[in-house]
Amino acid sequence: MAKLFLTYRLKPGVTADAFETWIRDRDYPAMRGLARVASYVNHRAERLLMGEGRPSMDYVEVFDIPDLDGFVGQDMPGGVVQAIMGEFMGLVDDPQFVVASEVV
Repeated sequence: MAKLFLTYRLKPGVTADAFETWIRDRDYPAMRGLARVASYVNHRAERLLMGEGRPSMDYVEVFDIPDLDGFVGQDMPGGVVQAIMGEFMGLVDDPQFVVASEVV
């Protein structure tokens, strides 16, 4: 199972309240409704555990995707993901999409 991590900041003028409402009302239902998404949770980056300053991102999304090839080949170009991605890209800056595997 692949893990997909997304990190990003909100665009200037996008409030956390408005963005988190969008997550709950639009993003979660759409992305969690995909058969190839086993789980999806969005996390607000609140502070650094050590050191000064603020985190380098505002949010971290974590997806569990059992069939990454199917997700990339069929879900990503599909209407559901394209609609959500269009809205998402209007709300965030500097998104990074990182595919990761557990070290065992």
